[in-house]
Amino acid sequence: MGVTNGELEVLGHLSKPADVRDGPEAVLEQALELVGKLRTGETTEIHGVGIGVPGPVSFLDRTLVSPPIMPGWDRFPVRETLSREFGCPVLVDNDVNIMALGELHAGLARAVGDFLLVKIGTGVGCGIVVDGEIYRGVTGSAGDIGHIRVSDDGPLCTCGNTGCLEAYFGGAALARDARAAAESGDSPFLAERLAHEGTLTAEDVAAAAASGDAAAVRMIREGGRHVGIVLASLVSFFNPGLVIIGGGVAGLGHALLAEIRSVVYQRSLPLATGNLPIVLSELATRPGSSGRPA
Repeated sequence: MGVTNGELEVLGHLSKPADVRDGPEAVLEQALELVGKLRTGETTEIHGVGIGVPGPVSFLDRTLVSPPIMPGWDRFPVRETLSREFGCPVLVDNDVNIMALGELHAGLARAVGDFLLVKIGTGVGCGIVVDGEIYRGVTGSAGDIGHIRVSDDGPLCTCGNTGCLEAYFGGAALARDARAAAESGDSPFLAERLAHEGTLTAEDVAAAAASGDAAAVRMIREGGRHVGIVLASLVSFFNPGLVIIGGGVAGLGHALLAEIRSVVYQRSLPLATGNLPIVLSELATRPGSSGRPA
């Protein structure tokens, strides 16, 4: 949760862990709690609110429509609820579109008109920027790459299909694979972390890989390969000037980035990739950021 002035300078920023599966009432209550802590001094009056959500948003009415990883949020009136609370206009959009706007305004894409922002977090999505503007498609579902099928016989996805990219390498998929590696004995590091914490996340996998854990390194490389396969098709189709990788799972860092780059540069034609940077977002490490993007 961040508060800015009219020039979009960050005046204050707070964050706390939240689980969208808890439902809209619980999550929005936590968000309002953070706003209450930020509304001090010059930030008491709020003129506008923007909220990014990890699910498909109808461009016509700014409403979530059957979000696979957000049970209970379908058609929930997020905009109306917050508008009543704050008495000001509220914009609701997919979180990857919001992240892409951030890169346009203050990130690596300030001088780039056409780029892709790939978010790998709880879900997987892609913000598409064409000539400096977010491209949402006819209804608002453009960029939902997490549900592009990588394999016909892959794991079951939350959307009900099998073999989706998100089922292979979203946050939930990584936690699933990490637990399997811990319980099978393939990863002593993750087994110890699971016994101590009772759960595993992408951060645990990153820590395991940094310690040289072979199973964690293998998970990162395999996930990066799947992302690279999908991204290579997007690069060939869209021919962007820049690809930015962001989101919580992107915190796995350069091991993940190296695998993605390798697959994209190998599978896409040289004309599309010859001058194509594929980089990690730097906004999560800027002052005022939590360092833990969703």
